[in-house]
Amino acid sequence: MGGYTRLLVVLSMLAAVALTSKAQYVISINKDEATKQFYTSFYIGDDGMETRVNLLLDLGTNLTWANCRRLESLSSLHLVRCQSPTCKAIPGNGCDSRNICLYQQPNPLGKNSSVTGRVVQDTASFTASSFRPFTFSCAAVKTPQGLPPPVAGILGLSTGEYSFWRQVTKKFNIIPQFTLCLPSSGTTGNFYIGGISYSVPRTPTSMRVSSGEYFFVVNSIYVDGTPLSLNPGLLNGGAKLSTVVPYTVLHTDIYNALAQSFTLKAKAMGISQVRSVAPFKNCFDARAAAGNNIPVIEIGVPGKIREERWTFHGTNTVVNINKKVICLAFIDAGKKPKENIVVGTYQLQNYIVTFDMSRTELTFSDSLLLHNTSCSS
Repeated sequence: MGGYTRLLVVLSMLAAVALTSKAQYVISINKDEATKQFYTSFYIGDDGMETRVNLLLDLGTNLTWANCRRLESLSSLHLVRCQSPTCKAIPGNGCDSRNICLYQQPNPLGKNSSVTGRVVQDTASFTASSFRPFTFSCAAVKTPQGLPPPVAGILGLSTGEYSFWRQVTKKFNIIPQFTLCLPSSGTTGNFYIGGISYSVPRTPTSMRVSSGEYFFVVNSIYVDGTPLSLNPGLLNGGAKLSTVVPYTVLHTDIYNALAQSFTLKAKAMGISQVRSVAPFKNCFDARAAAGNNIPVIEIGVPGKIREERWTFHGTNTVVNINKKVICLAFIDAGKKPKENIVVGTYQLQNYIVTFDMSRTELTFSDSLLLHNTSCSS
């Protein structure tokens, strides 16, 4: 328990200087630099046999799942029965020959990859609190495809009844919302569950939920204030938010319009285009950009009274390849993607993003870098 106590001390120091937290619970977020993936940590187990587990954040997964072989003890695990209300409420549930509830575990990092594992319950402990039963699934594979080495599974953050944040808010009867502050480096960011107050500007917009995933309406896209000329139908589905896609992916027509406008604006600033570097298609002379402003990209969203804009500056719009080259940090998804816009983690870094299911509302801040702080502590 010594490590657990030390963790609690660290967690109590995680609030960023720009925030006054009224969240009931705050858990750290870490970035795996090699894979550009984000994970959080807490304890599973009871009776002095708790195991710290690292789980990848995924807004699209309904039920948390973990490699239970990494747990120090299985003695406190309780198997969920197939005909129980808990099992029936989990999307993708099934039964085995022993009448144990099964869950098809989707791997967001493995293309068309999923396995089926048993649904279990145990105690979850974090930020000096614990609750039971915490419902999750034991992974049926030893090393799930694509997960960073420190990570033992997926933390389900969808809108589903048994997503992690939903279980916490129901157990402690707190506001059904959570907030992410993704760090740009490996040092810890913050995952808030429950209410939180801000001392940086924030903008609310309506949120749409589809198949347990989070979307927001997109009215238009701008580069340095100039709207892109797009077929309106390309924006009809809105934009999906993802914590597993490293860079925002766009339908080819949206990408081409964005890249063309960005390139023209950059050239007007004296920033010349250079040879592309995979997976990026549009790259520029970093030396020329060093003394210039990078074109600003904005997403127009419905506001309370008028259109509001989610603004992304250079640290979220271009990625440094080396001292000589920077690239537009967006990916061409092709002509027939499942979603025309998926906002990835590179664009979300150092923003405070709140998912409020009490209002079905998404709230985003200015970039914290504009306020001389960040999500990294």
